[in-house]
Amino acid sequence: MNLDLQPALSHPELLAKPVAAALAEWPGEGRHEIEVAAIDPDLADTAAFCEHYGVPPEESANCVVIAARRGGETSYAACLVTAVTRADVNGVVRRRLGARKASFAPVDDALAATGMEYGGITPVGLPAGWPVLVDAAVVRQPHVIIGSGIRGSKLRMPGPLVAALPGAEVIEGLATPTT
Repeated sequence: MNLDLQPALSHPELLAKPVAAALAEWPGEGRHEIEVAAIDPDLADTAAFCEHYGVPPEESANCVVIAARRGGETSYAACLVTAVTRADVNGVVRRRLGARKASFAPVDDALAATGMEYGGITPVGLPAGWPVLVDAAVVRQPHVIIGSGIRGSKLRMPGPLVAALPGAEVIEGLATPTT
C-alpha cells in the first residue's frame, strides 16, 4: 500500500466538515486509530484507487446511501460493504429498514443530506439517527479504507472500530460477492 497515512485528527483539511466534527467528538481512544491520506481526486473511485495505491479491494469499503420508502415517507440509511461485494438492497437492506421499497438515493439528495462529495461519502459523520448497516466482512478486516467525505483523501481505520460508529449495525450477509 502506497498511502501516506497521517493521524486524521491532525488533518481536518483532508476531511469533509461533518467527518472532521464526528472524529473530534468520537468517544474514547478509538479516534486516535483513524488515519487519513491525501489521494488524487481523479482516482477516488474504488477500482482506480485500489489499482493505483496498491490497496487490495477486500480492504477497501464502499459506503452507499439508501432511500427507504414506506407509506409515502422516505428515510435514509447507509450501507458499508467491501469493494468485492454489493449491498443486497432489495433483500436484506429493505427488510432490515422495514421499507416497502429501497434503492440507492438520488446523488443530489445524498450529497445534500450528508454534506459530503460524490465519491467520498463515508459512514463517519452521517446525520444523526441514520442507520449504518455494515457487512460483517468489513468488521473482520484488520483495517479498512473508506471515504473521508471528499474525493481528495481516504480514511483508514481498524475494521472492528467500524462497529462503534453511531447507528452502526453489523449484519452477516448484508452483501453478496460481485463475481
